[in-house]
Amino acid sequence: MGHQTLELLRHGFTIHSFSPNTPIPKLVYDSDIFFIAKTREELSIVCPSSLKLDSEECETGWAAFEVIGPLGFSMTGILSNISGVLAKAKISIFAISTFDTDYILVKQEDVNRAIEELQQNQYKIIS
Repeated sequence: MGHQTLELLRHGFTIHSFSPNTPIPKLVYDSDIFFIAKTREELSIVCPSSLKLDSEECETGWAAFEVIGPLGFSMTGILSNISGVLAKAKISIFAISTFDTDYILVKQEDVNRAIEELQQNQYKIIS
């Protein structure tokens, strides 16, 4: 399997945590990109930092790489390989998967180092 192309998205992102019964704010749905996950214990929303949400906790300062897809379900190891490169460089990630592709979030202060590490490992980066 060849190495993928990743695109650095233009948004900065914030990861929000809410209690599981919290209604999802309408402005999230109006955004051009967002991710929502809900369990019995929590509701998590990842959205552009320009959206100001009244969350219980939040972690700001994330940048996102989109693995250019679509990626077939038979393709294996994509997220593992990318996260392995970044882990070896001691860069923490927050990973999100959709039906078609994966997104890897890194802290904004680690973006340039992440790009360097990924490029050194034969990944193409579009920014």
